Amino acid sequence: MRTLALLFGLAMAGLAAPAAAQLVPTLPRVGDGLAPILERAGELPGQAVQKLETLRVDRIAKLIREHPQAIALDQNGFPARAQEVVVSDPSDALIAAAGGKGFRLIEREEALGVGFARLATPRGLSLKAAIQALRKLGAREVDADQLHFQNGAVPAGSDAMAVSFAQGGGPFIGMIDGGVGGGGMIQRGFASGGARASDHGTAIASLILGRGPVRGAAPGARLIVADVYGADPAGGSATMIVKALGWMVEQGVPVVTVSLVGPENPLLKRVIAAAQLRGAIIVAAVGNNGPASPYAYPASYSGVIAVTGVDAKGRVLIEAGRATHLDYAAPGADMLAINAQGGAATVRGTSFSVPLVAARIARAYPKPLPGTRAAALAAVDMEAQRLGTRYGRGLVCGACRTPPR
Repeated sequence: MRTLALLFGLAMAGLAAPAAAQLVPTLPRVGDGLAPILERAGELPGQAVQKLETLRVDRIAKLIREHPQAIALDQNGFPARAQEVVVSDPSDALIAAAGGKGFRLIEREEALGVGFARLATPRGLSLKAAIQALRKLGAREVDADQLHFQNGAVPAGSDAMAVSFAQGGGPFIGMIDGGVGGGGMIQRGFASGGARASDHGTAIASLILGRGPVRGAAPGARLIVADVYGADPAGGSATMIVKALGWMVEQGVPVVTVSLVGPENPLLKRVIAAAQLRGAIIVAAVGNNGPASPYAYPASYSGVIAVTGVDAKGRVLIEAGRATHLDYAAPGADMLAINAQGGAATVRGTSFSVPLVAARIARAYPKPLPGTRAAALAAVDMEAQRLGTRYGRGLVCGACRTPPR
């Protein structure tokens, strides 16, 4: 089981387009080398998936080698922030006792009524040993600060142009991802370095707001962006997403798109539940680790809208992962998006399906009112094209794809 978890953790990190562009600028783009494999996937699915897995494992192994002070494997073999653990609802007595054992308080925060503390571990102590030590001190909920990775490659585009996404009076949507190139929206950074333009984040935004060479699903929408990567080699952590989600809810955002995948995390699970009680609908990707992969989070948390992707022929992507439930499918390949340089690039991955579904939900759910959630989703269900269980409740926004030129 540990080996499986380790492989899953390593594979997830290789999915991130900006794991190349954002997390480790010296690494080649994760999209490089994947296209030929995926093009052959329809003919040789088993071989293609195996090659894809090997490539992803190699890339995350390199990531950890190059950032050993920033990234480590947690007790279950998942990538996490090195030399840090997170305790939920810590008492003053627990923090004092931890200090006596060599732990150092980094910060103590609260998000949507859920308190937590980040603690630096004693020198030389593994994450697993640190978690065990805190449990012996009475910590009821303690875990590593696991990393979450984006799920789709954004290659270099053509015909670069100045990027600007005009805002209007349309649906209100929040996006937790990397930063967005250009202007026209509120952005806030939750990682070191602040908000920074990224290919992946810009691509997601273009699929919502695009008006030019890429047609968005909700042009004129109001979009606010939480960048959880910035310049941090260990960006995308659970606590960064927790803070970002808390901010989104405080802004009154009804629908939040999260094209990220990581392991189950108890703190993030609680904050997502708190956000849902306040009316937020969270839409997340099932990942690109294949149909036999472990469940992807946050898509697998209760109440989160889990989304898979399809190609131009309506086929579920061979690399699409899975969640404990599946709600919708949407285009996720053979389509254009805008990268941070303003170029139109062909993208692939379940990441790019999520904003299309989020846009459709936001159209039916303009305010974060829990009592209207069911009716809003029923309206989306009416649009969804039912194609079988692999598509959840159906294919949404099937005509939203901008085909490559």
